[in-house]
Amino acid sequence: MAEVGRAGISDPGALLPRGFWAAVEVWLERPQVANKRLCGARLEARWSAALPCAEARGPGTSAGSEQKERGPVPGQGSPGGGTGPTLRSGPKQGMACCELEEAQGQCQQEEAQREAALAPLRDSGHPGLAEGDEGDFPAADLDSLWDDFSRSLACGNSEMLAFLTCPGAGSQPEAQRELDVVLRTVIPKTSPHCLLTAPRREIVVQDVLNGTVTFLPLEEDDEGKLKVKMSNVYQIQLSHSKEEWFISVLIFCPERWHSDGIVYPKPTWLGEELLAKLAKWSVENKKSDFKSTLSLISIMKYSKAYQELKEKYKEMVKVWPEVTDPEKFVYEDVAIAAYLLILWEEERAERGLTARQSFVDLGCGNGLLVHILNSEGHPGRGIDVRRRKIWEMYGPQTQLEEDAITPNDKTLFPDVDWLIGNHSDELTPWIPVIAARSSYNCRFFVLPCCFFDFIGKYSRRQSKKTQYQEYLDFIKEVGFTCGFHVDEDCLRIPSTKRVCLIGKSRTYPPSREASVDEKRTQYIKSRQGCPVSPPGRELSPSPLRVAAGSAGHCDGHQALDARVGCVAGALAAECGAGPQAEGPWLPGFHPREKAERVRNCAALPRGFIDQVVLQVANLLLGGKQLNTGSSRNGSLKTWNGGESLSLAEVASELDTETLRRLKRECGGLQTLLRNSHQVFRVVNGRVHIRDWREETLWETKQPEAKQRVRSEACKTRLCWFFTHHPDGCALSADCCPFAHGPAELRPPRTAPRKKIP
Repeated sequence: MAEVGRAGISDPGALLPRGFWAAVEVWLERPQVANKRLCGARLEARWSAALPCAEARGPGTSAGSEQKERGPVPGQGSPGGGTGPTLRSGPKQGMACCELEEAQGQCQQEEAQREAALAPLRDSGHPGLAEGDEGDFPAADLDSLWDDFSRSLACGNSEMLAFLTCPGAGSQPEAQRELDVVLRTVIPKTSPHCLLTAPRREIVVQDVLNGTVTFLPLEEDDEGKLKVKMSNVYQIQLSHSKEEWFISVLIFCPERWHSDGIVYPKPTWLGEELLAKLAKWSVENKKSDFKSTLSLISIMKYSKAYQELKEKYKEMVKVWPEVTDPEKFVYEDVAIAAYLLILWEEERAERGLTARQSFVDLGCGNGLLVHILNSEGHPGRGIDVRRRKIWEMYGPQTQLEEDAITPNDKTLFPDVDWLIGNHSDELTPWIPVIAARSSYNCRFFVLPCCFFDFIGKYSRRQSKKTQYQEYLDFIKEVGFTCGFHVDEDCLRIPSTKRVCLIGKSRTYPPSREASVDEKRTQYIKSRQGCPVSPPGRELSPSPLRVAAGSAGHCDGHQALDARVGCVAGALAAECGAGPQAEGPWLPGFHPREKAERVRNCAALPRGFIDQVVLQVANLLLGGKQLNTGSSRNGSLKTWNGGESLSLAEVASELDTETLRRLKRECGGLQTLLRNSHQVFRVVNGRVHIRDWREETLWETKQPEAKQRVRSEACKTRLCWFFTHHPDGCALSADCCPFAHGPAELRPPRTAPRKKIP
């Protein structure tokens, strides 16, 4: 046994030892947050067990005669409710580490002779097993595995027994060891550069009263049976000494430790990287209100699907024509698509379906998610109020429509299985409503981002929650009011807003569609202070909606036109809607404008921008008038860099009309100055003249790819300093990335657009 790391912890908030076990749970359930080469972990079973205390056993004493009844660990509930083997036998002394595996095998051979003495080792019932995932471990095999390990301890594996009962924060040497035992599967990331892709199982033994958690890796023997891999056993231990807390990482057999660099890192990583994270997590007073990532789907299936899609669509980054960051948006949509594909695959297996689910993505934006889902075999389309440049690159197999969605009886999708709202903004709260009224079989998936109510921006109503959590609760409330069981999950995407809400099933039978729709109507109107029905008189939902919902009970793939024909003579006025039964469900909703208004100062007149730039530059140069006509060669050794002024000081020197025009733009004066990147630097609220001599030194340190992009843009714009600065440009013409006069200008390079396969 060797200690590979030890860290002292300051605990001013008195969070230990509780914080230690919270940190252990993170490493147990979400190891990927510490080890980036892992995709995650799946907890397959959890149960209570007992081990013998480390005391010598007299000759002739049988293990079976020393069993004790025991209760649950104080303060530690077992989700499975099962119990493990209970032994009271003393170990043999002096056994070497490398002999332990032989002892374990010898104990298995002696099983027949000792069966009467050791049985029954387990109380009635089995460990609590995880539900419904691939590779579930059979309860009988789990019983046998734990029994074999316990017997190896009973027949002389004294060093392992001592390691498991190593005293930590609360040593109880004379007490029988009560343990919380977990069987987990560690899942490595699937990558073409990684040879190890198979998941690995391990038993995790938590001794809460003693402050230790021991990880026992499992491997197959020659007969295909699982056994503990003694060489890679390690332990995390919490100890307390002289009013100071310590966390240690110990390895049972350091000389035989085998590192694969993924599931089993090097001992130095355990003693440094993992230990540092555990120490940090132990004293962080943070409690996440969100579930762990990918809690509703198979992590292994997701990892495989994500890597395949990432490899398949990675070329998108190179041909991205939008102004948005391709690295973020491409891989974010790839991750969302992988999640939906696995979610739908598992749904088909649950329902016994073979046909792939259809979908409509409302507010599809760049349309990449629609393109991936279409390419992977799911029929569907995307709708957005504004067409994007990249739409032309997808090809005819990707169905994208330019249209505005106003929630009403004409914007139902009865022939669709799923409605998707991926950052759908003002449509986000409406998507559960549209799904509920489209058909009884229609489901929804939303990934909320911007905070919108049914009309306008969402207003906070609770100060004890973050605005994001409060908005998620609001969307869940909408889904529940619409009659859905709403599930929450956390995606693995490069975004701070990564919690998705899913409505897969209803809380009511089809026969109650009309009454539930009345509640939907009342709830929607109550959000904006609309009058609800007086006592004894309820709002009547639109017959078209009731008919659409009822028709969906039998067949979710019928056309909307057929349903409208069935109820054409049944339209009636809804309370408060007058004769406009086909109008908006809530007057006042306005979809965003088709032509997106540019408010980043880029649409301001060029003359106005130039005037402000000259005026601000003049202020920074100390009132020295700028030469707006003649040119300088920029070869001077001394160059006036001016002073720095705060944004408030600059604004105070501008006239009222200029400030008024800037105020109408997002960011105002600061945005205009940041846009004038060639002339100014805005750092921590202060404005500086940019010195390109410093910029040139910085650019030489950039990666080759970035330097190549900059070189392609060289000399495509006139140098502002060459024309306007009193001292000219600080750089010579051959060093300046901008053109010193019209003669040096060259046309900008435009990359040809490529069709996406």
